[in-house]
Amino acid sequence: MTATVTLMWEARAVAGRGNELLEWARAQVLAREPVRRETFRAPQDRVLVLTWWEAADLAAELPELPEPAADLITRPVHRWRFESVEAEVSEPR
Repeated sequence: MTATVTLMWEARAVAGRGNELLEWARAQVLAREPVRRETFRAPQDRVLVLTWWEAADLAAELPELPEPAADLITRPVHRWRFESVEAEVSEPR
């Protein structure tokens, strides 16, 4: 049985370098393609990348985005793993 595992990667850029961090994250190529990949930006020069994978479980070996250069971020990257327990799809209006 497989599960849908979502990897969350979130980083905060040095003030004023949010667009640079966003472009850096978008340019990263993973060792293999996820089922889905979505990139977000937020206030305070934050960038969030979510990738969805079909995997055996949360502990599965999956490609992750690396740490950016230390001079681009204000702190280490935050990483979390989630396992899907329910999904709902809304019809377009």
